[in-house]
Amino acid sequence: MGLTYFFGRMILAPLARTVYRPRIEGKANVPKSGPVIFASNHLSFIDSIVIPVAAPRPVHFLAKASYFEKPASRWFFTAIGAIPVQRGAGQAALDALDQQRELLDEGSAVALYPEGTRSLDGRLYKGRTGVAFLALQTGAPVVPVGLVGTDKAMPVGAKMPARSPRVTVRFGEPLDLAHHGPATSGKARRLATDEIMTAIHGLSGQELAGAYNEVPAQNTIDRIKQALPHERR
Repeated sequence: MGLTYFFGRMILAPLARTVYRPRIEGKANVPKSGPVIFASNHLSFIDSIVIPVAAPRPVHFLAKASYFEKPASRWFFTAIGAIPVQRGAGQAALDALDQQRELLDEGSAVALYPEGTRSLDGRLYKGRTGVAFLALQTGAPVVPVGLVGTDKAMPVGAKMPARSPRVTVRFGEPLDLAHHGPATSGKARRLATDEIMTAIHGLSGQELAGAYNEVPAQNTIDRIKQALPHERR
């Protein structure tokens, strides 16, 4: 990440906390060192800014490669700990998982959204198993995060976050998911994911959607794939 990231963490994070005054709860639950996965609900574009600002240690997350195309946006996203990645399924998804695994192997912290994409209606959707797979494979503890009010501070379409209402960030107690079984077990991944989502729900207090937050199907094949039972990763 280099000097840009460390400059951003020293300057941007304190500045953002001063201007927007987020309520931060449970910072003592975050391990001070070693690999850790922050698993959060996802309500707004600014979630990926709020978590690094609120966390008591450096946090990295993956962001669309297109955000890094212009010099100004590239500097900003690098400064807050973002790493460019090509979004998509198949090989792109595997490459993203590899990047996160490498960060954890280095003892870093990464932030992910088990829902996969933003909730546009404010409900908490079912978690996809990629986060659990990463946790079970690396042995990294998972710190659940509940974000409250980010959708009000910066709703869809807004260009800048508002200073009111204040955002709340809640860090839960670390979860050791190893008791569910190995990462190669589909059942273990599903049970571990459900435990993560239960913890997030306890922190965010959102209404449960009881379904996956699916991107609208673009064609008949996509609709068939969504209808068939399969593991959402």
